[in-house]
Amino acid sequence: MRTLSTLTKTIAVACSLIMCISLAGCSNSSDSKSDSSKSSSSKTANQIAGVTAKGKLGEKPTISFKAPMTVSDGSYVVLQKGDGDTIEEGDRVCAQGIALNVKDGTELMDTWTKNTPDCSLLVDSSTLSSTYYDQIKGAKLNTTIGFGVNAEDSSGYSYILAMTFVSKSKDLKKATGEEVKDVPSNLPKVTRAKNGKPSIDMNGQGAVDSLVSQTLVKGTGKEVTDKNTVVVKYTGWLTDGTQFDSSWDKNTTLEADMYSGGQHGVIEGWQKGLIGQTVGSQVLLVVPPDQAYGNKKQGSIPANSTLVFVVDILAAY
Repeated sequence: MRTLSTLTKTIAVACSLIMCISLAGCSNSSDSKSDSSKSSSSKTANQIAGVTAKGKLGEKPTISFKAPMTVSDGSYVVLQKGDGDTIEEGDRVCAQGIALNVKDGTELMDTWTKNTPDCSLLVDSSTLSSTYYDQIKGAKLNTTIGFGVNAEDSSGYSYILAMTFVSKSKDLKKATGEEVKDVPSNLPKVTRAKNGKPSIDMNGQGAVDSLVSQTLVKGTGKEVTDKNTVVVKYTGWLTDGTQFDSSWDKNTTLEADMYSGGQHGVIEGWQKGLIGQTVGSQVLLVVPPDQAYGNKKQGSIPANSTLVFVVDILAAY
């Protein structure tokens, strides 16, 4: 499930924008990847009737419908067709959102007022249910689509989440930037394969009492703050050179919250060591036990272990 998003922090309903449109989100079993086998007439039947939008493309729309009404999970309505670039597979899309209570038409939240678009949406057929993937992929920027959502928690809210897609980008595949020349000679030595996968020579690295955060490649992208979620690739080792995890080997990425309380929480050493770095950077972290797992064994990681990571920062939102 995707990370808690800007929309989640500002709306008192069950699902975030991404939680609601992911395979693990609030949509019911009828809104699964098996939808692709359904007929076009079935998809048409899942459109929300009686909802309209007015306003300039790319700005907060005025949405109207006759309340009360009901919506089904996975239902949708295209409210405004955009005039920007076409959204493609693999794009990271920033969306502004409005949630409208279908029982009385009141606005539950919006991101437009404070200009806090949610950029956690990755257009990926393996993570989005077909209803949402089919509507978002191929749409143009400045398109507004309303999705029907029924909260699964005690709030009982049913609402239309109107998303306007305002920008897009591509996550990096590996660190890109300038090689840092003045890395201290006593730190582990990192080399990279052509695809970016790191290898390491511990160079006598032992336990540490304080965090080491050393930039190896300096990216030119956005600076990471304590309000961001970062998308990374990483490998982790014990100081004896034993590798205990690597997203490179799994051909996956990790989303890591740089703030406390997020769904993708990480160890303190990551939060402290990655804040202030920039997208595109590769960072060496040597993390003392009290900023990792302390005196508790964690899987194959022994208690009281100093951990060594090489982290490529691919995106931040």
